[in-house]
Amino acid sequence: MEERNRRLELELAVWREACRHLDIEESLGRIEPVIARALPIAGLVMRRLDVARARIDTVAVAGELPGAPPALVELSATALEHATALFDEPRFRPARFDRSSPLLASLELGGLAPDALLGPLRDEHGPAGFVLLVAAKTFDAAEIARAHALLDPLGVALTNDARLHELARLREAAEAENRALLTRLGRQSILETVVGERGGLRQVMERVAQVADTDVPVLILGETGSGKEVIARAIHERSKRRHGPMVRVNCGAIPADLVDSELFGHEKGSFTGAIATRKGWFERADGGTLLLDEVGELPLAAQVRLLRILQEGTLERVGGGRTIHVDVRIVAATHRDLHKMVDDGLFREDLWYRLSVFPMRLPSLRERPEDIPKLATHFAAKVGERLGGTPLVPTASDLELLRAYPWPGNVRELAAVIERAAILGHAKKLEVSAAIGAGARPQLPSTPPPRTSDPPSANSGVGASATDSLLLDEIIKHHLERVLAQTNGRIEGPRGAAALLGINPHTLRARMRKLRLDWGRFRRASS
Repeated sequence: MEERNRRLELELAVWREACRHLDIEESLGRIEPVIARALPIAGLVMRRLDVARARIDTVAVAGELPGAPPALVELSATALEHATALFDEPRFRPARFDRSSPLLASLELGGLAPDALLGPLRDEHGPAGFVLLVAAKTFDAAEIARAHALLDPLGVALTNDARLHELARLREAAEAENRALLTRLGRQSILETVVGERGGLRQVMERVAQVADTDVPVLILGETGSGKEVIARAIHERSKRRHGPMVRVNCGAIPADLVDSELFGHEKGSFTGAIATRKGWFERADGGTLLLDEVGELPLAAQVRLLRILQEGTLERVGGGRTIHVDVRIVAATHRDLHKMVDDGLFREDLWYRLSVFPMRLPSLRERPEDIPKLATHFAAKVGERLGGTPLVPTASDLELLRAYPWPGNVRELAAVIERAAILGHAKKLEVSAAIGAGARPQLPSTPPPRTSDPPSANSGVGASATDSLLLDEIIKHHLERVLAQTNGRIEGPRGAAALLGINPHTLRARMRKLRLDWGRFRRASS
């Protein structure tokens, strides 16, 4: 009776957390300590099974694990058969590292723990994924029996995560369609005067006029926040496609395993979580312009399929066999140095030639200081009307302060500073000096001085600042390695890496997986 009560208490506690409809990282972070109080676990690993693509993705990790599980595992036909067979009798099974088992060998469990339990998770469509209970000590028979009750609530947590992200994608798609329809009906005009078109952006706008009425792909190169989307919309509004949709997709914000679904669409049931047929961004932009923002972030596999659409004008949805013709004008934008990425094998050379039929470089704000007063006046008028009902006007001293600042965040940072200045001035005046000081980032290296050299021509490649930005991930990775070495690989707790860095442990693990940083080796090195 006591064991039965303990099992029910554990199951109810996990159900309570699983039904909060949270992102799986946060959900698993809440569930792990609940399970750890009842079972001798060191951590949990949640993996999503994609039967159609024969692969398993690690979607969440919680607890203190001795190693990092692989982010993606491609399954052989035999391993996939072993995986799906586990769903015939859903229960936890010992998952010791075993090269003789195609499935267990594929999961690469050796670096996680000598002892673990593997449980299959289902949703209403069938196999959804697996959860791995990594043992702190060997499980006994009673603990394994107690764990069986966790399969249903953990399956619901994984399903809720899929639905949460699908609803977010559907909402974003609906909003994009709504904007496109409003544009076609004439109730909304995206065409606005480009501030600086007669100043620092004069050469850029001349090139916009040259290319707008053609259908050739355009590649816009420039630093983050310099206004690449504004130029892309200017191209669309000056083209013969201006009555069609203008759709922007941020390639850097799409998870690698969802790129095909987002760009090309999917059929209902084509993979776990595909609860309805969905048009991709190419279909939604049919007859108009598609802005592929941060195109340099696309994985190589997606670059191949993008090349096919550019060459043939056709696509197939994920899980579909029907060829769909689309009429889309491509405008790509990036802050990356694509030339270097081509040399490094990170960007396809043939795709580069397809996208860069008409390249244009957008100068940074510090390269066109003559535009700062006009931009500041424009933003101040808009924010004043929004916050206080009357436009605000920057003073001569305000403009002097703004011209003296180097603007590493470009136009986007200028807009943020003006809005902050209006808030600090209670929507009655601009407190520019306080706004610039409030936005300082003392923990970062000092901002580089403005460039004194002549700006490159409008059709040249990305400047040195874009190349320097490629080093950011390496800088973060080296810093994390130093912190992990200091904490002997410990993530959580008052002396863990997350506490030293001042961030959530789940956020830290997600960042380390993105950087492919194995924090387990620091623990092994210290032992």
